[in-house]
Amino acid sequence: MSTTDEDAQRRIVNRLRRARGQLDAVIAAVESEKSCRDVVTQLAAVSSALDRAGFAIVASAMKDCVADPADRTDGDMTTEELEKLFLMLA
Repeated sequence: MSTTDEDAQRRIVNRLRRARGQLDAVIAAVESEKSCRDVVTQLAAVSSALDRAGFAIVASAMKDCVADPADRTDGDMTTEELEKLFLMLA
């Protein structure tokens, strides 16, 4: 794995950890009967963090596919399969 790949993986993991922390905040807000506005604001933050992590994962897979189609890390993933993954996040 190259340094660039390791950096991308580290950023993705950081985004997922941030989303987990935000989800904990949503749970705490619901348990402490915070206002609907507070809960929805936290929930939107979780959703955004997960979306960004998902886009980063798909973008990384697409970059690998374009860089060297013969050496794909995701097996025989086709461009169409990558497109489906991307659209699942949209």
